[in-house]
Amino acid sequence: MTFQDQILQGIPSQLPAKKPYDTKVSHAPKRKDILSMEEKKLAVRNALRYFPKAWHAELAKEFYEELQEYGRIYMYRFMPEYAMYARPISEYPAKSQQAAAIMLMIQNNLDPAVAQHPLELITYGGNGAVFQNWAQYLLTMQYLAEMTEEQTLHMYSGHPMGLFPSSKEAPRVVVTNGMMIPNYSKPDDWEKYNALGVTQYGQMTAGSYMYIGPQGIVHGTTITVMNAFRKKLGAAVNPKGKVFLTAGLGGMSGAQPKAGNIAGCITVCAEVNPKAAHKRHEQGWVDELIEDLDRLVERVRSAQENLEVFSIAYLGNVVDVWEKFDEEDIMIELGSDQTSLHNPWAGGYYPVGLRFEEANDMMANDPEEFKTKVQESLRRHANAINKHAAKGTYFFDYGNAFLLEASRAGAEVMAENGIDFRYPSYVQDILGPMCFDYGFGPFRWVCTSCKREDLEKTDQIAAKVLKEIMSSSPTEIQQQMQDNIKWIEEAGKNKMVVGSQARILYADAEGRIKIAQAFNKAVESGELSAPVVLGRDHHDVSGTDSPYRETSNIYDGSQFTADMAIHNVIGDSFRGATWVSIHNGGGVGWGEVINGGFGMLLDGTAEADRRLQSMLFYDVNNGISRRAWARNDEALFAVKREMERTPGLKVTVAEMVDEDLLEFL
Repeated sequence: MTFQDQILQGIPSQLPAKKPYDTKVSHAPKRKDILSMEEKKLAVRNALRYFPKAWHAELAKEFYEELQEYGRIYMYRFMPEYAMYARPISEYPAKSQQAAAIMLMIQNNLDPAVAQHPLELITYGGNGAVFQNWAQYLLTMQYLAEMTEEQTLHMYSGHPMGLFPSSKEAPRVVVTNGMMIPNYSKPDDWEKYNALGVTQYGQMTAGSYMYIGPQGIVHGTTITVMNAFRKKLGAAVNPKGKVFLTAGLGGMSGAQPKAGNIAGCITVCAEVNPKAAHKRHEQGWVDELIEDLDRLVERVRSAQENLEVFSIAYLGNVVDVWEKFDEEDIMIELGSDQTSLHNPWAGGYYPVGLRFEEANDMMANDPEEFKTKVQESLRRHANAINKHAAKGTYFFDYGNAFLLEASRAGAEVMAENGIDFRYPSYVQDILGPMCFDYGFGPFRWVCTSCKREDLEKTDQIAAKVLKEIMSSSPTEIQQQMQDNIKWIEEAGKNKMVVGSQARILYADAEGRIKIAQAFNKAVESGELSAPVVLGRDHHDVSGTDSPYRETSNIYDGSQFTADMAIHNVIGDSFRGATWVSIHNGGGVGWGEVINGGFGMLLDGTAEADRRLQSMLFYDVNNGISRRAWARNDEALFAVKREMERTPGLKVTVAEMVDEDLLEFL
């Protein structure tokens, strides 16, 4: 059968042979055994719903074995035979070009070069899934191939509920992931209901089909590290020879060494999973692998003395590195952590003192002891950071729930008031006031031709647009404009493409709209050989409500509300998005965040131009308005400026309160 035929058949008509377990790829860790016997029967019963009754006897036994062995039913037998990667849009069998674009994005998320655990349909973060099982993938691709532009596919946490009549103006796909009743949104709830096959953790861009490999986080990390050094050293000081110490080389965290190289410092990134470290080294995202702590100390000292720009992956636990650098009195200018601590008990964070395989075994077979070890490790981790902070290290929480989980473990990470953390979130100090409040966030695009030359043209178009905007932009946003112009002009030589021909930069509403309009014209004229997909990370101005990350610099008490994210996805859906998504969880953890995203196809038509102007404007200014209502100075500046130049925009503006007045209450 051809690739197109296999897509169109969905669930195969003949039961495929059972596939051998592939030991050459990185697999998701075994999930905890949390279901009762009756619940396990329910999980198998749920899984069998996708298949003809004649197959049930054989599959029931197999699915039960998968549940026992891996803690989930992945349906490995139904993995497609064809290679998984983003193909040119013209190769997908589809009645709707919008649907074909979504198929391309789904396959990119599952590309083994992109995905963290591709056979378990997990893109990044240890549990950020595109689907729960392979039957869902097969059905979804079939539905997308069949759908017209007057139908909408509704996705329930990886499950394709079906095609429903709609209109050309409606989104082609509506995605929800992990949307639980609030009282059922604790980590063990995810373990239970995911094992039952009724919900999933979509992370941010995994379950919304908008992941572009680690490039997306490279840019955000580059901006963060550059501004962190400016904050620590002063804008005029070069970070060459200065150390940035962190951890994690997985789907998202794997971007850190590359970002450090672009920012111009020494990056030391610890990783306990050898496969992850070797993968990033082979991809050219990290310069050197080191397994010995003494050798690491020697190499870092040499890099400091010679003012090098260099990145090192240490194959081991970062706690050992923090403690060793303290003993050896190695200065760390910047420190952070990007392990998946939103998922601390199921592979997101590995405790010091245990080998990788030993920790995985304990995680599955003695989860309570594993939890104890993780919390012991977090206390040691925080203690070592505190020692370095006393020497002048600037440590920031990189939105991975490090400080939250460390505090829950009883580590000394609280401020003197007992309420706040002693270290800031990077959003509080850097991305919030410097980017999000002004409307700058991670705008991205994918060239559906899959041609490198098309991506190069879009880089040139975006750089030209940004330079034109910068020539008349206010002083307040000049630094962000300059950083992103530099980024886009150097993006090609930094070789960040993994998977689809994609790019990212930070832009405000004006920048996003003008860049998108220029792309749409280039598609119309033939300068670009195929349509362009627009999107963004949910980690943005208005996509996400997350009190420990995206909205951690909201100080009016509303950081724990989720109205903004819900309005974002509803507002985008009727303003022209090709697909929209809303998730529980992502980044900082299940039950800790609600985040919304979108995708939009630019096909060179006047309709696409109309939709992009309406949707992109709202997508950004919804968040600026909320941040301005929280009395954030930068957002107040941005929203007042936008109202002056945009007829029809009228936002409720906060009146400032004289703080002395409150002292008399």
